Amino acid sequence: MVIHDQSEQVLLQLNQQAWDRRTQIHIKSRFYDVDGFLAGKCQLNPLELQLIGSVRGKSMLHLQCHFGLDSLNWCRRGAWVTGVDFSPVAIEQAQHLAKQSRLAGHFICADVLSFANETQPEFDWVYTSYGVLCWLADIDRWAHTVASALKPGGKLCLIEFHPALDLLQGYGYFNRAKPDIEVETTYTENAGSEKQRVAVWCHSIGEVQSALLKQGMQIEHFQEYDYSPYDCFDNLVERQPGQFVWERDGHSTPLLYSLVASKK
Repeated sequence: MVIHDQSEQVLLQLNQQAWDRRTQIHIKSRFYDVDGFLAGKCQLNPLELQLIGSVRGKSMLHLQCHFGLDSLNWCRRGAWVTGVDFSPVAIEQAQHLAKQSRLAGHFICADVLSFANETQPEFDWVYTSYGVLCWLADIDRWAHTVASALKPGGKLCLIEFHPALDLLQGYGYFNRAKPDIEVETTYTENAGSEKQRVAVWCHSIGEVQSALLKQGMQIEHFQEYDYSPYDCFDNLVERQPGQFVWERDGHSTPLLYSLVASKK
């Protein structure tokens, strides 16, 4: 793992400790519904299923995989999946869940910004989704990891919460080196009043796209959406099953975007 300065090490440890604890909370939540997964339920959303399509026989790298639930859902659909997360507690839970479900997911505890040093261009897909980029200080290094992991012709599928939502919640839009330090509860229904201290960064849509283009990636798809598949923010109303919206003055707020990029 390559850490460029001491302050980065401190911030990485801060967030890792928060996600170690959040894993212990999330694994027991209705939000993640581990029991449903073990009974055969698929927790992947229609959006990612449509964007990626059939994965049978394909290799997939799942960056920031948390405790592996989505990774193992892709395994169940026929992919060979490697999940990467910086939380040792999350990786331990992912390995346990793989054994429980008898699925051949492979899990690695690593910082995704440094994982380019540990991977080879062997994957058909890199997948990452829903609240991942805000935990990363350097999108250029993230894009380097993505490009380093993909075979020629391989693709990235990114589904992320829209940065316009950050603006409405009092954060910035454009990236700056200094993160916002927050003390907050997690997003699952069983969070209670327990709070974790975390460091988060803003990344504009243009910054994300530019980082991928600098790595020689070709953007094949980009789309914005006015809904979230999860009721994980204040003020959301369920418009139809699986689509939660935030309307302000009669207008829908952008809540998601999706991006597919290929390696030349």
